[in-house]
Amino acid sequence: MDSFELNKITAAVLIALLAAMIACLLGDAAVDPEKPINNAYVVEVQEDASSSTAANQEKPLEPIGPLLAKADPANGEKVFKKCLACHTISKGEPHKTGPNLWNIVMNHMGHEADFAYSGAIKSKKEQWTYENLNKFLHKPREFAPGTKMTFIGISNDQERADLIAFLRKNADSPVPLP
Repeated sequence: MDSFELNKITAAVLIALLAAMIACLLGDAAVDPEKPINNAYVVEVQEDASSSTAANQEKPLEPIGPLLAKADPANGEKVFKKCLACHTISKGEPHKTGPNLWNIVMNHMGHEADFAYSGAIKSKKEQWTYENLNKFLHKPREFAPGTKMTFIGISNDQERADLIAFLRKNADSPVPLP
């Protein structure tokens, strides 16, 4: 195929695109639809005051202490499987997308020196107390806005308590329960 044939094909494609664009512009100019003043079918919804306030207000997070008293670390290990994609738990294991969680309970936030934490975690000058772990595991993005952690959280209170009990167990010397 010589360059003259290639030029003819390219010109044909460009002319077809130009014709389609002009037809579209002319069609828009020729047809000016009138928008209706009112919707054709109106749906009336009665606002229930109790349901609207309940939807806007979330119940406060239950304190984790009483739940930890009956927490099952073995079940927490099962719950931790959700975390395995990003975290390791055994002592000395390398970091993944998230840091290794060995000895996390009562350690300060951002404690792993060789891990690149998000600014949201670095800026918190707190410890991973039982309550802070509870809040973080419930909704990580609410506890630390701007965190790199994409996990949505664990809504079940007892599952969170079981997971925290499992994390507590994975330490050189587990911290006493509250």
